[in-house]
Formats: sequence, structure tokens, C-alpha cells
Amino acid sequence: MPKPTRAFGYICPSCGKPVYGERTHFALCASAIGLVCDCGHSELTAEPMPDHYRVTVPCGVCGGEHRAEIPAEKLLHGGGVGLACPETRQLCCYIGDVHQVQRALRDLEIAVQKKKDAEDSSFIDDVIMYEVLSELKDIAARGGVSCACGAKGCSVEVHGSAVDLVCPVCGGRLRLPAATDEDLDRLCCQYTLTIPGKK
Repeated sequence: MPKPTRAFGYICPSCGKPVYGERTHFALCASAIGLVCDCGHSELTAEPMPDHYRVTVPCGVCGGEHRAEIPAEKLLHGGGVGLACPETRQLCCYIGDVHQVQRALRDLEIAVQKKKDAEDSSFIDDVIMYEVLSELKDIAARGGVSCACGAKGCSVEVHGSAVDLVCPVCGGRLRLPAATDEDLDRLCCQYTLTIPGKK
């Protein structure tokens, strides 16, 4: 008869790879356990207390390390538990049923990779940003940008998912989202743009 087993999974903040391991109930109850990444730069630990486990998790989402106290019943039985990164609110570690943890770890790996890809790119969507800037250029060229203070024209500040139009006189700002098709469609419907003036 197979021994009752619990699985652990997290994404290594150092190398970015998924780290997975299984431990028997006996091992979990006997002493503290550690799950070390193959790169050797991160380790999940679970230390048994009288009625709970003190767990330390390397976080592949924010790059830090988090601590949590999990009731022994939840860690040892049932579907399991997911631990969330307190900074991003995204789940960063799974402990529990072998199949559930394997599935959840695959989803976590995809989510972390998408976040990394977005950070590596200057803009959320390069094509949308290019189209938004092109449309703004056309609106400005026909004198369609003004400020509530009475000034005409503007300077432009480009961010990852938005563009700010800044009044050269009063410093008022108008933020235009520039990340989705809807953002572009909304801008294309505008013949003029008015920056709210600074009071």
C-alpha cells in the first residue's frame, strides 16, 4: 500500500524554473523538510509545530521570500493550500494533493513567464502603442489638442500602457490608456482632445 504523500511546488526566484517535490506524511511529521531548487539558490522549508507548520517560501513572483503558518490538517489532508505573494496577491506556492499541485505549478509557471515577458517589453503591446502615438500625431497636426486653461498643443510622455498629454503652460495632464484594441478604438473616435487644466 503506497504511503500517504503530499506535494510541494514553487517557482525559483533565482533561475525561474519550477521546483517540485513530494514528501510522505511520516517525513512531514518527523522533522523539518526542505525542497531545494536544482540551481541551489532557493529552498522551501516546512517546520512542524504542535498544531501547524511554519513554511518559508521563495517567491518567483516578486523575487522575495514569504513566511506562513498553515494548520497541520490543511497541509496534510484534502486538496491542499495555495500561498499568495503579499505584494502581488498572486499565488506563488502550492502544497497538497500530487495531481493538483502538478497542475497548479504548470499554471503558475505560465503566469510568471507572461509577467516576465511583459516586463522585458517596453510597452504592454508595441503595436497598439505605435498606433495610438500615430493617431495622436494626426490629432495634434490638425490643432485638435488644447487645454482647459486656454493653451494649445501639448508635450507627450509615454509609459508602458498609457500616454500622458501635458499642457506646456499650466502643467495639466490627460492620461490616455494605450494597451488594448479598445483603447485605440476609443481614441480614433476623438476628433479633439482637451487636457483638464490645473487649478
